[in-house]
Amino acid sequence: MQLDRRQLALPALALGLLTALPAFAGADEDAIAKNLETFRAAQAAGKADPIGPLCAEELSYSHSNAKIDTKASLLDGIAKANYKWTMLEYKDPTIKVVGPNAIVRFTFVGEQEFTDGKKTPQNLHILMNWQKQGSDWKLLSRAATKL
Repeated sequence: MQLDRRQLALPALALGLLTALPAFAGADEDAIAKNLETFRAAQAAGKADPIGPLCAEELSYSHSNAKIDTKASLLDGIAKANYKWTMLEYKDPTIKVVGPNAIVRFTFVGEQEFTDGKKTPQNLHILMNWQKQGSDWKLLSRAATKL
């Protein structure tokens, strides 16, 4: 049997369409993606109230400067920050659900403007661990690495 390129075109096209599925195809991934965007928007706006319900009580939140926050200290720090975000993006997020847990990775790109007018760029790689508690996904831990 001989095949020519025309006969292989349709199967190749079908394979290409199958590999282009959305990154967040399941209900859990969609819920985590929604929580992630809620977290980012609240962080960018400097509002702690929307972030509180997304965090587990046992939260361990590490910053790229080696500071570790609990849920209470994270929310207090957001509420009392001496800077505002002029830009904050979570680029190229990936979400991998593993049983009742999820591993989330993304690049954190932003710019902070402090009350004295100084601007500081931020470029970090973030690793978050989310845990399903009841029907809700809660942020359990976060780690940041400078790029």
